[in-house]
Amino acid sequence: MDAEVQRYTAFTTDPAGGNPAGVVLDATGASDADMARIAESVGYSETAFVVPGDGPEMAVRYFSPAMEVPFCGHATIATAVAYAHRHGVGELTLHTPAGVIPVRTAKNEAGHITATLTSVPPRTEAMTDDQIDVLLDLLGWSREDLDPALPPRVAYAGARHPVLAAADRARLASLDYDMDELAELMNRHEWVTVDLLWRESESVFHARNPFPTGGVFEDPATGAAAAAFGGYLRELRLVPLPARITIHQGHDMGRPSTIAVGIPVEPDTGIDITGTAVAL
Repeated sequence: MDAEVQRYTAFTTDPAGGNPAGVVLDATGASDADMARIAESVGYSETAFVVPGDGPEMAVRYFSPAMEVPFCGHATIATAVAYAHRHGVGELTLHTPAGVIPVRTAKNEAGHITATLTSVPPRTEAMTDDQIDVLLDLLGWSREDLDPALPPRVAYAGARHPVLAAADRARLASLDYDMDELAELMNRHEWVTVDLLWRESESVFHARNPFPTGGVFEDPATGAAAAAFGGYLRELRLVPLPARITIHQGHDMGRPSTIAVGIPVEPDTGIDITGTAVAL
């Protein structure tokens, strides 16, 4: 099929920053093979495919160049902003493979359209010592590189991400790994990205997200991982609640991104992810 693919970069107001995503606002009739082919051709870490429904209701699927993922935060933000540019700001309901994702768009004081998604209810899972050691070895990290205040976990808010927190910024800044080996480990455990973080202050974090399973060395902004991390912080009581935190991502790869995360008190509620997006 021929489809109109819009290109946006999310979690930035600068076309040189953020995480680019493809957006197909009408993928009616597209097969899985069509969507996979288009996503591979676009080449971004994800492309979102929308099947319009009744008014602001829509079905959305997300494809990377190498696989379909159940949920993608930056492509959701890009989709909502692209939809708002065409239809105006307001409330949307996205039916995704991970569940129902409400999104609201608005114009901020600077005139940029912002989008806020609310994730599915998050949860965390323990990691075995073997899982931690193998993952650290593939990344070239050691146990001494970890921040003991932020223990390793697998965090979920629509997709599963192992969380590893570095003890210092220099450890986070150095990233080198074998894509095939890490992808094999991640596929075995159904991990979508690896969420590597460093805590600058109580409410400011820096992140990097290897994404070899999607055919991408690193994601410049990962809204799904940010939502999962917000749930991790709440479940482990690592921030005073309710909380608002900021995650800076993409700086080490030259595409700075800013993700705002809202963490409500209630344990079974979704995490809010807010960002802007601009057309490319």
